[in-house]
Amino acid sequence: MPVRSRSLFAGLGLALLAAGLLTACTTPAGSGGTTPTPAATTKDDDSSNEQEVTAAWLDGGRMIGIVTQGSSTCIPVAEEATYDDGVMFVTLVDAEGDEACTADLVPRVTVVGTPADVDPVNGVEIEVTGDGWHGDTDLEGVAGLGVGGETDYLPSAGWTDVDGQFVILSWGSSSCAPQVENTETTSATEVTVTFVTPPADQVCTMDMAPRGVVTTVTGIEDEDAETFAILTGGEFDNVRIPIYPN
Repeated sequence: MPVRSRSLFAGLGLALLAAGLLTACTTPAGSGGTTPTPAATTKDDDSSNEQEVTAAWLDGGRMIGIVTQGSSTCIPVAEEATYDDGVMFVTLVDAEGDEACTADLVPRVTVVGTPADVDPVNGVEIEVTGDGWHGDTDLEGVAGLGVGGETDYLPSAGWTDVDGQFVILSWGSSSCAPQVENTETTSATEVTVTFVTPPADQVCTMDMAPRGVVTTVTGIEDEDAETFAILTGGEFDNVRIPIYPN
């Protein structure tokens, strides 16, 4: 081979070797080099697992409505509530069944019996635990409420601590719970709640269960003042009940 050709190939080899050394010393981002590991987050992080919870007195103080956010068709049920050192503890679990849940996110209510040691006159702090989340709320004391005696199976209602939000409790078939069609303020001290008329061919179970619904109204200036709900439509014929304060 001519001398000029050997010099040319030698120069080319040195250039390729130099390029290889530069490539080995430089590692582009994302090309397999070591990168810092982000700080791990734990499932026990209170800020990420906390959910807004509200509550309302019902049934003369014998029951409490726990309001959470989630699917309107998959309302959780409560295990037996307990009470210790001034705090009421409630665990919510998924209801049995394999029906699909709607993907909406709305306030829904779970009704739970008030523990015997709770005095509704003095109020109670409530801590609620669900599947991977927790929340807490306070129920203010209300004069005249108590946990003793049997229910009279009549409708009742109570305000939560969210402006304009209240829970209505009724008794009847667990498979045919009433649905609210409209809620409006009809006077300074009255709220009219209109329920959906069920279809004539609706088939209902023959049990007698507590059924809670949550609704919201505007225009009530003082929820601590004596306020009444007028229940109409569906199974209700202008039933007038007080809304317990909170």
